[in-house]
Amino acid sequence: MARWQPDARGRLEAAAFELFRERGFEQTTVADIAGRAGLDKRTFYRLFGDKREALFSGSAHLEEVLAKTVAETDAGPFEVVIAAFRRVAEEIFADRLELVRARQAIIESSPELQERELRKTGSLVAAVTAALRAKGLDESTATLATESGATVFRVAYARWVAPGGDVPLTDLIAEVATELRAITSASG
Repeated sequence: MARWQPDARGRLEAAAFELFRERGFEQTTVADIAGRAGLDKRTFYRLFGDKREALFSGSAHLEEVLAKTVAETDAGPFEVVIAAFRRVAEEIFADRLELVRARQAIIESSPELQERELRKTGSLVAAVTAALRAKGLDESTATLATESGATVFRVAYARWVAPGGDVPLTDLIAEVATELRAITSASG
């Protein structure tokens, strides 16, 4: 086997995804993933901390897009967060519905992956809150805006990945944000 092969990270991510779909997360080993990618376990561990990370390696890019959009958007705090999640939907999730559905099915099949997904979401929320704080917002306002926007994203995302849906994620985010605005402004 060659010492260096191009795109080892991408090949390992693809191999992990295929094997998780075929065998399930728990039944797939790092050796299986490395073997499918034509690499060794040492290469895998040089690039990923564990097999979960092969499924979650795009988190840093999500955080970058969110933080950059927050910094560049001039609007009220909640609207800034919604704009950031819509940009993520446009740049990262557009035209990938079937792939995202398959990934979500893998996550839902494993409590370990569900826990990792919650940690990833927490990290995204922290990044957005920090970006709002960097714009001069106080902690309470930044937290409320971010948590509200993240809830909008989670609800829209769940609708998007549900079987039979084909409405673009960006549209669902706008729709759910409108629903939240109506709920919070309703007198009662």
